[in-house]
Amino acid sequence: MKILVTGTAGFIGFHVAKKLLERGDEVVGLDNINDYYDVNLKYARLNELGISQNEITSNKLIKSDKYPNHKFIKMDLSNTNDINALFEKEKFDAVCNLAAQAGVRYSLENPHAYIDSNIKGFLNILEACRNFNVKNLSYASSSSVYGLNKSQPFKTTDKTDTPISLYAATKKSNELMAHTYSHLYGIQTTGLRFFTVYGPWGRPDMAPMLFADAITNDRPIKVFNHGNMSRDFTYIDDIVEGIIKVIDNPTTYNVYNIGNNAPVSLMEFIETLENSIGKEATKNFMPIQDGDVESTFADVSGLINDFGYKPNTVLKDGINSFIKWYKGFYKITS
Repeated sequence: MKILVTGTAGFIGFHVAKKLLERGDEVVGLDNINDYYDVNLKYARLNELGISQNEITSNKLIKSDKYPNHKFIKMDLSNTNDINALFEKEKFDAVCNLAAQAGVRYSLENPHAYIDSNIKGFLNILEACRNFNVKNLSYASSSSVYGLNKSQPFKTTDKTDTPISLYAATKKSNELMAHTYSHLYGIQTTGLRFFTVYGPWGRPDMAPMLFADAITNDRPIKVFNHGNMSRDFTYIDDIVEGIIKVIDNPTTYNVYNIGNNAPVSLMEFIETLENSIGKEATKNFMPIQDGDVESTFADVSGLINDFGYKPNTVLKDGINSFIKWYKGFYKITS
């Protein structure tokens, strides 16, 4: 297939593009390379895909020097004309929309960035799929849509009308918008609610990287809600496998949880990191932050029933892989 993967300078998008390229699909990667976090990490990911930073210019397709079936374009999803021109030229078989303004906490500081990228950008993708006859669209949603929902594990049949961050509200909006376009125009749309993704090449604003950086540099870590939190940590390779199964088997309209189905307490997570790094963390215990939830837990029966698939990487193995990459990438010898 010829697939547009948006967000390929990002954590998940990079891994998805790499996997698709390695199995022989033709991939056009797209990213606006914003400075929400260190752009050097984004450029390093693109370099792994054979895209040189020196060649990147806005709205110009660049051929990879590593994968002959890969091109990349620096483009902003919120620019309607640019997105339409790209779809008209490239004639995609499928679209995997992983680009978004990420981060629950940052949505409290810069709400307009979330509307531009996650709402207007997603509308541009939907409209381009409609106008240029792309019937296969998969996209990133988030476990944050469950908001104040107290029933666990989170089921896709649960109500998701109590978000507690604008980020969560934009992801729920994406699901509603996708449903509308599936109903009206026959586009096959499948959303995946990701649960706390971690692993090599991960985001520096998320706990694994923040904690690893602090521990290795002898700085204290911030432990929110005094450690009384848990997350359904999901390893990146499991996420990628689930995404590709969805790309290969599009549904008329559906939303799935994709998580490890095994929540881990924050304190156990920190201990696993400490053991992998070989160093104990200094902990500053703090209240819960606005926009955060105490726990997440994915019911993945939909993935199992429809795709015969369930993420299964245990935390220790995933963290060891992450720390090995982290120490290598940042040249940490201790």
